[in-house]
Amino acid sequence: MAQNFTLRLPPGMAVLRPNRWDWVAVPVFVVVIAVLITASRQMHVPILTLQKIPITLDKTALPGYAARTTLRLLLALIPSLLFTFIVGPLAAKSRRFGLIIVPLLDIMQSIPVLGYVTFTITIFLALFPNNVLGVESAAIFAVFTAQVWNMTFSFYQSLRTVPRDLLEAATSFGLTSWQKFWRLEVPYAMPGLLWNIVLSMAASWFYIVAQETISVGNLNYSLPGIGSYLSLAISQRDLGAVAAAIGAMTVVIMLYDQLLFRPLVAWADRFKVELSASQQSPRSWFYDLLRRTRLMTGVGKGLVRLYSWVARRQWGRVKQLAAPEESVSGRRWGDFAWLGLLGVLALLAAWRIVHFFSDVVGWAETGRVFVLAAYTMLRVFALVIISTLIWVPLGTAIGLRPKLVEFFQPLSQFLAAFPANVIYPVAVVLILRLHLNPQIWVCAVMLIGAQWYVLFNIIAGASMIPTDLREAAASLGLRRTLLWRRLYLPSIFPFLITGLQTAWGGAWNASIVAEVMNWGSEQVKASGVGAYISENTTAGNANHVALGIGIMALFVVTFNRILWRPLYNLAANRLRCD
Repeated sequence: MAQNFTLRLPPGMAVLRPNRWDWVAVPVFVVVIAVLITASRQMHVPILTLQKIPITLDKTALPGYAARTTLRLLLALIPSLLFTFIVGPLAAKSRRFGLIIVPLLDIMQSIPVLGYVTFTITIFLALFPNNVLGVESAAIFAVFTAQVWNMTFSFYQSLRTVPRDLLEAATSFGLTSWQKFWRLEVPYAMPGLLWNIVLSMAASWFYIVAQETISVGNLNYSLPGIGSYLSLAISQRDLGAVAAAIGAMTVVIMLYDQLLFRPLVAWADRFKVELSASQQSPRSWFYDLLRRTRLMTGVGKGLVRLYSWVARRQWGRVKQLAAPEESVSGRRWGDFAWLGLLGVLALLAAWRIVHFFSDVVGWAETGRVFVLAAYTMLRVFALVIISTLIWVPLGTAIGLRPKLVEFFQPLSQFLAAFPANVIYPVAVVLILRLHLNPQIWVCAVMLIGAQWYVLFNIIAGASMIPTDLREAAASLGLRRTLLWRRLYLPSIFPFLITGLQTAWGGAWNASIVAEVMNWGSEQVKASGVGAYISENTTAGNANHVALGIGIMALFVVTFNRILWRPLYNLAANRLRCD
């Protein structure tokens, strides 16, 4: 006689029994993890494999190439987040560390992705000799440099603008600095940080060809990926293969938008600082699906308990509500000593720079590159102004409407991720056939690479405007002009400064790929430091590449100090949502 057996789990383990929604969600995770694991196995093979199995334009290879590229982008996010969560708080909370970290971030942001690849590839090849992992590590590090800076600046800006009443409440409740960080500051910064993570992934695609096609001396390494596929298609002028690469990139962006970023944006909406709940919130079908599952929800609750356990730890000091008056003179002497040390280091750096200018490349060449950098700077200023005029009103309108955010999030990701090399054919043909001035019209390609920093940050800032303030403004009947002056512009201003500063650095980076464009035998060239770096990289003139990158970094850092930093301080001191 047949017997029916029923699996009975202990009460505490009942959460592990899947329901019908788990049977939809779990296979999605299994497939994604299996694809990434399969792609990761191909990253640890002998380096001769890259020559034995060259890149092919066979369209059946594109799914594997897409998996390899996606794995590099996701792996680079891990060190990017670690860097953000360590360096951002140090710069925001410590005056002394901030004096070093913020200028260094300005310099690191201004160094082109191409510059990092040029000067770090030999290090990674030495760490993993005769193994593809060395080239893979160099490519992942290049992706890291394309992702990390705007994430760190976003987190830094959020930590500087946490409302004072929330900080005072945390102090009055006796929270340590560790608890305050995890219970208040990280949740407050999360919406803006998530939007900048989305932007970082898009920015990685923009430079994907430079990251997957690496040259060391006379050796060229093309890693399997959409970037190297696209590079080969462009060199062979195969428009069908170019279209296939764009299609594969579109599918990948849509997948990780639907399965990763849109659920995260919907989840982060709970961290908005407001007294009344919004009637419209970001929605995600996959996030709603996960909330209905039993097994996946149980795993999520376990992660939440782990986070809560970390946030409850008593590490750190409890800051008193009233600051003690004694250590003012001691702090001043400490500041003087710290500034003295920085001054000595700055003098040593200045001496080395002067030696390089005078004895290695010469003052005449240095002066010429300064003039070229001035040409590029005029283009960058024009792009910043154009981006502000276009995206401040449009980005605010999108961010205030969750339905529009749902529509524009994947679209803006695709447009921001559009690789610069794909634009070359159209740009070169239009400029040459219509006899346009390349000194002006290369700005269009630079604009495509830099404007998204402004848009994404404006959308993040507008979406974080508290609902109660918007309802109060509506009940007072504020006219549109007064509404913008009193509510919208002050609310988005900190995010706008973050977007403009990262767009400023991104535009200088984009100049390297925009000021010299090739399509077959045709070339469009504009005068600028980007063209100077690009040409000398091709020629292998390392000293001149270093000169161009150094002067570019000098321009970026100088204007960050005299323009963006005062605006940052204004946003932190006068435009908090207190």
